[in-house]
Amino acid sequence: MDSNPTSQQGLTLVEAAVVVAIVAISVTAAVPSLQRLLEQRRLDAAASELAATLQLARNESIARNRVVRFAHDEINGCHLLHTGAAGACRCTPQGGGECASGATLIRSAGSTAGIAIQGNAASLAFDPLHGTVTPTATWRISARDGRAIHHVINVMGRVRSCSPDAAVPGYAAC
Repeated sequence: MDSNPTSQQGLTLVEAAVVVAIVAISVTAAVPSLQRLLEQRRLDAAASELAATLQLARNESIARNRVVRFAHDEINGCHLLHTGAAGACRCTPQGGGECASGATLIRSAGSTAGIAIQGNAASLAFDPLHGTVTPTATWRISARDGRAIHHVINVMGRVRSCSPDAAVPGYAAC
């Protein structure tokens, strides 16, 4: 038999409110770092996808024994690989691509939400005979918070990736 008939079972309303407040404060503190982590992953994914597309352009040029072009459309937010003349293919508002006669679309890809891609060349031409690219270029992939990854494409068509001030972990400083 219980000698204290007024013993409590469970939590009081005040104790429950304190627990809820502590959980709310913890979640509120974790949200910004979680958002930063998600943005970091989107930035890294977009940079990896762009580097793979540039490498694919070089390989397709050699395999097809034709000039393959990489073009990026900042307005429609997509980039594409195609054969034919510069400007023979374009991005559609839906993020796909379409080509005029005589050109073949190899690949089109839309951009990642919240990630901007900018380059200093409208189109890159990968030469099948020498494996070179004209012109050389630098592509900047940037997140909303200002962190960025640069892809520098040299004359041999190779991609070197770096981050200004090493702001993105896993990338050397540029």
